Amino acid sequence: MIKVKNRKLLLLPGDGIGPEVVREVRKIIEWFNKNKSLDFKIEEGLVGGASYDKHKNPITDEVFYKALESEAVILGAVGGPKYDNLEFSKRPERALLKLRKELKLFANLRPAICFKQLVEASSLKPEIISGLDIMIVRELTGGIYFGEPRGIEPIENNERKGVNTHTYTTNEIQRVARVAFDLAKKRKNKVTSCEKSNVMEAGILWREEVQALKDKEYQKIELSHMLADNCAMQLLRDPKQFDVIVTDNLFGDILSDEAAMLTGSLGLLPSASLGAKDKNGKIRSMYEPVHGSAPDIAGKNIANPIATILSLSMALKYSLDLDKEAEQLDKAVQSVLDDGLRTKDIMSKNMKEISTSVMGDAIIAKLK
Repeated sequence: MIKVKNRKLLLLPGDGIGPEVVREVRKIIEWFNKNKSLDFKIEEGLVGGASYDKHKNPITDEVFYKALESEAVILGAVGGPKYDNLEFSKRPERALLKLRKELKLFANLRPAICFKQLVEASSLKPEIISGLDIMIVRELTGGIYFGEPRGIEPIENNERKGVNTHTYTTNEIQRVARVAFDLAKKRKNKVTSCEKSNVMEAGILWREEVQALKDKEYQKIELSHMLADNCAMQLLRDPKQFDVIVTDNLFGDILSDEAAMLTGSLGLLPSASLGAKDKNGKIRSMYEPVHGSAPDIAGKNIANPIATILSLSMALKYSLDLDKEAEQLDKAVQSVLDDGLRTKDIMSKNMKEISTSVMGDAIIAKLK
């Protein structure tokens, strides 16, 4: 078997439970290197609060350039109450936004899958969410999170005004819509586009540009338009009506978290942030679990590493052209759940509660 050479993976454990869950991913990468004749070069760096504590900066130039040179970046989590009073530009989350913006990671893929073994963990009725498999495609580098002007400024009467600008261009809308349509071709040929065209001009533009792209290049895809607030309601009422949802940065942030909780636990859900293909067909990419840093359980070895491990699976599939290995890893996770092994967040009656590290070891055992 020919070894894959010089494939750099950058691990950024970050804050809270990030180091614990990324540690399990590292074990799995090392297993693939040893047993599947892969030759990933693993590097690690500080990001978020961990970087601020050492360098007074949420991400250093050195780590940023390592990200630029890597085949894929796998991030744990950033942030925590410890950093809430920092100047805005120094907060851990600014590292995440810089990586997304400067690596031009414009498409965020967030699957919401209800594992058959965990149907009872959802707050919704089993018949509503059993078999749920949604892909939310969130635009990641535009919209209100990046628009200018922005800031807080004094006004008359000793008051202040906060300003954020919601702005999109044709190119920004159509490139993320293209990702959604291409994904739909591999799924059920169905896309729902969400915006607020009833009250926002940027929403009108979003609807028109997504429709124009569909009419020009994706005639066989079924496209429907839905207001974002209605989509939030429909996700609770009848989530299985959706397959691929494409939406902007702000609504994507909100809707994907809502969809994630339909599945019963944020600790199970991965995400991928992808850029455009270069002339060699390669894409810059970053993969991270949907959950946050969970500082209340950090250091206790009880966090669920599955979301981060499945983020590695997405990296194998979307960035590293290793579909078979991705499928093998997905099946290993399912097999462990079939055996009744559970971390604390998904524990239920008659199951066996295990730690973060034991969950990682159990998945490796299934890979073997």
